[in-house]
Amino acid sequence: MDRLHEMEVFAAVADAGGFAKAGRRLAISPPAVTRAVSALEARLGTRLLNRTTRNVSLTEAGLRYLDTAKRLLAEIDAAEHSALGEAALPAGHLAVTASVTFGRWVVAPIVSEFLRGHPRVTASLLLLDRVVNLVEEGIEVAVRIGQLPDSSLVARRVGEVQRVLVASPDYLANHGEPRSPGDLKRHAIIEMRGLMPSREWRFLDGPTAVHVVVQPRFEVNDALAAIDAAEAGDGITGALSYMVAQKIAEGRLAPVLMRHAPPPVPVQLVHAQSRLVAPKVRAFVDFTAPRLTEQLRRLPPIPAHPPANGGGPPGRAAPRPRARS
Repeated sequence: MDRLHEMEVFAAVADAGGFAKAGRRLAISPPAVTRAVSALEARLGTRLLNRTTRNVSLTEAGLRYLDTAKRLLAEIDAAEHSALGEAALPAGHLAVTASVTFGRWVVAPIVSEFLRGHPRVTASLLLLDRVVNLVEEGIEVAVRIGQLPDSSLVARRVGEVQRVLVASPDYLANHGEPRSPGDLKRHAIIEMRGLMPSREWRFLDGPTAVHVVVQPRFEVNDALAAIDAAEAGDGITGALSYMVAQKIAEGRLAPVLMRHAPPPVPVQLVHAQSRLVAPKVRAFVDFTAPRLTEQLRRLPPIPAHPPANGGGPPGRAAPRPRARS
């Protein structure tokens, strides 16, 4: 069996964490993957992978071999592109992912603009309100909102957004403005599952973290639907600042509990770590980063307090929220 093929299959198994997943990535059958890895181990005279019924892990020898194998595979790939005179030219298919609302708002137009300037690139954009495993799902670039727990990924920060609670001015006038996180228990809550999947919402009281368990009156898995319900006066919902900044500036929504808001979260462009980054990935990241930064900078700021007609005039206590059936 070809040594280069064995090396490529082994690297795919190590990256994917399993034989079946590696087979799907390489478009070969699981038995073919098993044969390639077994042949490689037999030729080297050492075990590279520990196999159990649930997972696959690298041995010490496997870790050492994987580093060398990836370097050699990358150098071969670069040599082939160089021979074709394509080392610096973005080409091929690019897979990108982002959250649904952010992707519709800004990422999709940027991808379209990028393709107009790079005729040798095609692209797919996957919009999902969940964290995508780049390696397992064949994604090359992700736009992620939040901290990045996986240190094996390369991230370029392009800005930040805030988590904010909002309600319509009419709702606050009729039911009062919550003064502390605990007041939310007496309000109608609209929960967007993708943004706040747990009913335990987190706030800050000075340096102290505060957790409040809420009982939503309305649950929905789409951010825009939750925001529309809040704008209609149906209750209080959570959102990210880019989703509601314009509506707040226009007076259609008002922020609440801003002095208890958690710290802003970063917006980042993310791709897999590699010594040689594909030209299409490098070009897309360089093209997209300043455009995302500019779009986030253009958003109106979120005021620290709602307008005076939402929760009563300044200096007066807001009315106690009415019970809702």
